[in-house]
Amino acid sequence: MTYCLAINVNKGMVFASDSRTNAGVDYVASHSKMFNFIYPNNRSIYILTSGSLATSQSVINRITTDLEDTEASFNLLKAKHLHEVADYVGELSQAQQTKYEGAMKKSNMSAESSFIVGGQIKGQDCEIFHVYPQGNYIKASIETPYLQIGENKYGKPILDRIIAPNTTLEDAARCALVSLDSTIRSNISVGPPIEMAIHTYNDFDGPYYNTYSVNSTFYKSLQKQWNEGLKRAFKRLPRFEWEKEKS
Repeated sequence: MTYCLAINVNKGMVFASDSRTNAGVDYVASHSKMFNFIYPNNRSIYILTSGSLATSQSVINRITTDLEDTEASFNLLKAKHLHEVADYVGELSQAQQTKYEGAMKKSNMSAESSFIVGGQIKGQDCEIFHVYPQGNYIKASIETPYLQIGENKYGKPILDRIIAPNTTLEDAARCALVSLDSTIRSNISVGPPIEMAIHTYNDFDGPYYNTYSVNSTFYKSLQKQWNEGLKRAFKRLPRFEWEKEKS
């Protein structure tokens, strides 16, 4: 399983993903699910993947190949709008799923993949899209300025409570890490290292990027303070009437 998310706020975007691809009893594997395509003073595009690793890797390989092919009918550099990139990723995903579908069914596996496509083209706003396995997509809105793919239920509550368009990039990044940590604690199929990229609005020189392992000092401190804060908040919850009578 996988958990990836993207957050779009006034000052920019945050992208975060886990790296676990398999979590068997005696075998744990990891693989990057975040891909950045940065073109200084032009555009920055970020793609997060979940689902079939064969499909998602083939899609990323095709994107890279098209960028190298000057005669390609379309690539990331030819897009005038980011929704064109979402369409393109959806079409590539559909083609690869069709290619692998027969073999996957024989192995009782799914060829489906989901993607988050986000970024900024110079002169336009930051945008993020969720591209479904069927090739269609939705765009994040002011009301819901974040998108998730993969195992999303454990990390959603904090996003609903904290994220708003005026949330700072730093708070959005901390929120993304807590969202991922909550998922990792509740689902063994999601695991570190965590990858994070922060794109500042109109900054095309490259994102702030970092990887957090279970032993990263910052990540361990964030885990500890969040857990202790939750416990303190829980202990301050109102008492039931019968508890008040006993005291």
